[in-house]
Amino acid sequence: MPGTIVDMHVHTVRGASDSSLTPEQLRKEAQRIGLTGVNISEHDRVWDERQIEEFREQSGLFVSRGMEVSTDMGHMIVVGLDSYVPGIRRAAELRRVVDEAGGFMIVAHPFRHFFDPIHFRRDGRQPFDMTPEEAAERMPVFRLVDEMEVANGGCTPQENQFALRVARVLGKRGIGASDCHSKQGVGYFTTTFEEELRDQAHMLELLHGRRFQAHEGLNAGEFRPYVEQALPTK
Repeated sequence: MPGTIVDMHVHTVRGASDSSLTPEQLRKEAQRIGLTGVNISEHDRVWDERQIEEFREQSGLFVSRGMEVSTDMGHMIVVGLDSYVPGIRRAAELRRVVDEAGGFMIVAHPFRHFFDPIHFRRDGRQPFDMTPEEAAERMPVFRLVDEMEVANGGCTPQENQFALRVARVLGKRGIGASDCHSKQGVGYFTTTFEEELRDQAHMLELLHGRRFQAHEGLNAGEFRPYVEQALPTK
């Protein structure tokens, strides 16, 4: 078994208007399925230290204070920032701020809706038509981030598998995360770390050291690495 199994993308009622997940529900569901860590990633805000400590003590989980930042290049999961900083809606500025803090930056669900042609036609663009190799080379977001979600609970199998192939081209490990907004989604995908995490600094050390792997199936009792499969077409 890995040292710590972390759901890296979690939204609760404390910071996401579209979430019904309470901290108490998160605690109970994590304990039920065997999840041992969570990266709280509310939209454009972080839990304060008192809230983090309280939840850590009540749950017995490893708890990381993250954030999902809305930027001009998509949504980014960041670890290592203590607060929202003005200007970070520009992804390049977010990159600078994260570097200054010694943090870690992950592009969330990079191919969500990309295989729905209507998504692009709505704003006058041609449907997405790139190979994983072409996407890795042409999409500038991948030159900006440390990692990318390859297994996101809110994405289709085709979107996730394509992201995993792009990650392989880029030499990235790939992050697994549920993106849950209710207790039903907790732990659908996870990121497992090689060591039992002591604190967020230790987590950042293992993230930068690439000592983690995306997993699936924890919530269904079928815990296994998330790997390439036959690429779905829908």
